[in-house]
Amino acid sequence: MSESSSFYSSSVGKKILMAVTGMILFFFVLFHMAGNLQIFIGQVELDRYSRFLHSVPEILWLVRIAVIFSFLVHIIAAVQVWLQSRRARPIKYKVRANLATDVAARTMVWTGPIILLFVIYHLLHLTYGAIYPSLFEEGQVYHNLIASFQLWPIAIVYIIANLGLGFHLYHGLWSLTQTLGWTHPRFDSFRRVAAAVIGIGIAAANIAIPVSVLAGWVS
Repeated sequence: MSESSSFYSSSVGKKILMAVTGMILFFFVLFHMAGNLQIFIGQVELDRYSRFLHSVPEILWLVRIAVIFSFLVHIIAAVQVWLQSRRARPIKYKVRANLATDVAARTMVWTGPIILLFVIYHLLHLTYGAIYPSLFEEGQVYHNLIASFQLWPIAIVYIIANLGLGFHLYHGLWSLTQTLGWTHPRFDSFRRVAAAVIGIGIAAANIAIPVSVLAGWVS
């Protein structure tokens, strides 16, 4: 217990927990994106996919618990690391080195809370139907997406949130490879490019859904 407590109390321990939980959340986001992109195949396929996910509630809830736990641990560890960093450097630097890295890191302060608020909004909107309940039909995923994204305020919320997600994934993927020691001078530039491509790719794929509905390309 003392070793575990000592590990978690250190900033390195917290960053490792952030990296591991971040990886779990990344794969969930990837899987979620792949499922939602079936909207471009058609209503039958997307609704069939939704019914398949709900056909085994035990597995569904196991995944939900793992994601919720990872999400909470990720947030708590991130806040604690940020507070430790603030306490260690109460006076800001007059001159900053590595401005590109600092800009990417500073976006995490904003994109983290944006993603948290969006997750709450997303659950209330498309899981429980509490937002615009007149547009929500239980189990009709395709209908719910089309009916919602035809309203530009909802589409804008999803677009902005996924822009934040793209920035967050870019810096998060770069950071977790650094934290877990997956680094080498010969491959560091590739890691940064790969993180950017993945972050932009996932954000663009998610944004394509509300944009396509709003533009009338999917109806």
